[in-house]
Amino acid sequence: MQTQTSIKETKSSSQVQDFFISKWQNLDENNKSVLKKIWNVISYKWKWQIALNLPFLLIWVADKSIPSVHQFNLNLINSSPLPEWIVNYLEKMI
Repeated sequence: MQTQTSIKETKSSSQVQDFFISKWQNLDENNKSVLKKIWNVISYKWKWQIALNLPFLLIWVADKSIPSVHQFNLNLINSSPLPEWIVNYLEKMI
C-alpha cells in the first residue's frame, strides 16, 4: 500500500518528467543536436569518473564486508611510516 507521501512524490516526479518532455519536443532540431552533444560530453566524463573510481569502491566494499581485508588494511596503516596523528586519525575513520 502506498503512503500519501510516495503518491505525491510519484505525481510530482511524473509532472517534472512531463514538463521536460514537453520542453524537449518544442525544441528545434538544431537546439536538440547541441543539447545531445553537451549530454554526450557530460556522460562520457561521468563514465570515466565511474571507471576510475570503481577499484576504490570495490576495496571499500571489501573492507566493510570481509574482516580479513579490514584487518589487512589496519596492519598496512600501522606499518606505514606515517606520523602517529595520521595513523590515529585513519584508525578512527575505519
